[in-house]
Amino acid sequence: MSASPARKSTQATLSIGEVIDRLRSDFADVTVSKIRFLESEGLVEPSRAPSGYRKFSLEDVERLRYILGAQRDQYLPLKVIREHLDAMDRGLVIPKSAAGPRPPKNLSEVEGMPESDAFSNSNAEIAMSRAELIEASGVSTDLLKRLEDFGLVRCEGKWYNSDAFVVAKTVAQMAEFGFEPRHLRAFKSAAEREAGLVEQSVAPLTGRKDPESLVRAGEVARELAALSVQLHAALVRRALPDTLRG
Repeated sequence: MSASPARKSTQATLSIGEVIDRLRSDFADVTVSKIRFLESEGLVEPSRAPSGYRKFSLEDVERLRYILGAQRDQYLPLKVIREHLDAMDRGLVIPKSAAGPRPPKNLSEVEGMPESDAFSNSNAEIAMSRAELIEASGVSTDLLKRLEDFGLVRCEGKWYNSDAFVVAKTVAQMAEFGFEPRHLRAFKSAAEREAGLVEQSVAPLTGRKDPESLVRAGEVARELAALSVQLHAALVRRALPDTLRG
């Protein structure tokens, strides 16, 4: 798998000297040339001031802390470190057996998917390859293909997002009870109808086009979506015979 480029710095205010000062207590031998080398390898990508000087963010510092720790404590080659950073940048967590130093604080710390409710704006926070999705969800290659054929899972470019992971993992668990993708088309149809109602309810906000209204529309949509799941679960329980409700 090809590695994705390092993330661009945000709120970058630290000079390279200030970065070294922050790292030196843990890495006494860190130098300007070392940081420049890691930059040349694409492992960190600081911003540039108009004058040309490098400007680092706190995220860059934590990223460098992880890289230096992985080299020192685990003797990991840059190729492996780059793969770890690529996975973390996509919202994944490397296996605990290979984790070594603590990853950067801003990166997801939950294996498989971001730590968030089912309706957080997490689609951009996780990106799994096909092999990663199969391994993490427990779904078979054949079952994943059928899920895609029935439109229950969709690949965005070459990556699968958190929704695809949740669907694949849930279906893999349901398959143990004899459910197949064809049985789940009713779930998809119901979800699409509910999504249509949510979209209709926030239309007055989305129609305004101003950033504040669009943010509020997203918040309302997520809250309504979560409430619809609660309602759906309650209605399914009520529809069951008394002997099966427990």
